Amino acid sequence: MTATRRLLQAARTLQREQLAALSATVAVVTDISRCVHALQRERGSSIIYLGSGGSRFGAQRDQRVADSERAQATLEQRLAPWTAPDAGGALPRGLANVRLLLSVAAVWQDLDGLPDLRHRIATQQLSADDTLRAFNQLIGHLLQVIFEAADTASDPDIMRRLVSLFHFIQGKELAGQERACGALGFTLAHFDAPHRDTLEALIGSQRRCFDTFAEFTSPDSLTRWQQLQSGPLNDTLEALRELACSGKPLARTLENPGEQWYAIATQRIDAMHEEETRLLDALRECCRQRLQQAERPDAEEGPDALPQELLWASPVALFTQQQTPTGALSLDTIESRFNRSLVELVQAQNARLQRIGDELESTRQALRERREIERAKGLLMTHQQLTEAQAYRLLRKTAMDQSKPLIEVARSVIQVVEMFEPDA
Repeated sequence: MTATRRLLQAARTLQREQLAALSATVAVVTDISRCVHALQRERGSSIIYLGSGGSRFGAQRDQRVADSERAQATLEQRLAPWTAPDAGGALPRGLANVRLLLSVAAVWQDLDGLPDLRHRIATQQLSADDTLRAFNQLIGHLLQVIFEAADTASDPDIMRRLVSLFHFIQGKELAGQERACGALGFTLAHFDAPHRDTLEALIGSQRRCFDTFAEFTSPDSLTRWQQLQSGPLNDTLEALRELACSGKPLARTLENPGEQWYAIATQRIDAMHEEETRLLDALRECCRQRLQQAERPDAEEGPDALPQELLWASPVALFTQQQTPTGALSLDTIESRFNRSLVELVQAQNARLQRIGDELESTRQALRERREIERAKGLLMTHQQLTEAQAYRLLRKTAMDQSKPLIEVARSVIQVVEMFEPDA
C-alpha cells in the first residue's frame, strides 16, 4: 500500500468517525427535543392542577405524565450505552467530550428525581412556584445538552443547524414560561410589578433567541417563521402582551382573559413545535447525507485517487484538460493558462475556506458569549440573592447605562467575582 493510499484511508476513517459521532449526537438531540416538549406540557398541567387545589386538570395531568414517561423512556434507552462500564471506549470519538457528558449526567440525575417530584405534586406537597422551578431546572439541563452538542460539532452545516435548533427550542421554552406567567396575571386580572418585569424579560429573551435562530436557519425555515410572526395569531398575542405590561388594571369586561391568553399562547407554542419537528427532520437528513457521502467505497475513485476538490493543486491536471493539441502550445501560452487558472482556483478555494472558517468562528463566538452571560447571571443570583429575571435585568440595565455591549458587562461581573474569590 502506498503512502498516499494510507493517508487517504486515514483521512476518510477520521471523517467517518466524526460524522458518526455527530449523527449519534443528533439522535440524542432529537429525543431530548421530544422529551422537552412533553415536560413543557406536563409542567403546564401540573401548575393548573396545583393552582386549583387539585380540582382542575387532574385527568389532563395524568395523561401528560404518561406522555412524559414515554419520552423519558425513549431518551434513557438512547443514552443507556453512554452509561455502560466501557462507554469510554464504545462511544464514537466525538462524543467523548467532558462538558457534553457532564450535561447528560445532570439530566440523568434530574430524571431519577422525577417520580418523587410527581408524587409530591399529586399529593399537593409542593407549591406551584416550587414545581415551576423544578421543571425549569430539568428542561434547562436538557437544553444544555443541545448547547454542548452544537458547540462540539465540526461539520459547518450540521453545526449551523444545531445552533439554530438550540436557539429555537430555547425560545420555545421561554414562550412556555411566558404562557404560565401570563395565565396567572390574566386570571388575577392584574399584573404586579414583579410579574410585569418577568414577562418583559421573557419576551426580550425570546426575541434574542429567535434572532439568533433566524441568523443560522435555512431560508425555507426563516420564511415559515416570518409568516408565523406576521399572522393574526401574533397580532392578538402582541395586543395581550401590551395590555399585560401596561401596568393598568385589566378591564372587567374581558371575558375569561386567563383562558384566552392560555389558548393563544398554546396555539403559538404548538405551531413552534411543528417547525421544531421540521428542523429536526432536516438535521437528521443532513447527517444521513454526510455519512452516505463519507461511506462511499474508496474503489470508486481508484486506489490512490485524491478527492476532486484537491486536483486543482496539480499543474499536470491543468495541462491535460487543455483542448488545444500539446504541440501547438507555446511556453507563453502554457504559463499564461497555468497562472490564470491557478490564481482563479486558489482564490476560489481560499474564499471557500474563509467562508467555512468565518462561519465556524461566528457560531462558536455566539455560543461562548451566551455561556459567559449565563455564568454572569448565575454569579449575580448567588452573590446578590437575585432571581434569574432580576439578574438579567441588572445586566441589561448596566449595559444600557454604560452604553456597553451586554457581553462586556457580563465579563466585568465575572472578573470582579474572580478577583475577590479566586476559586469561584
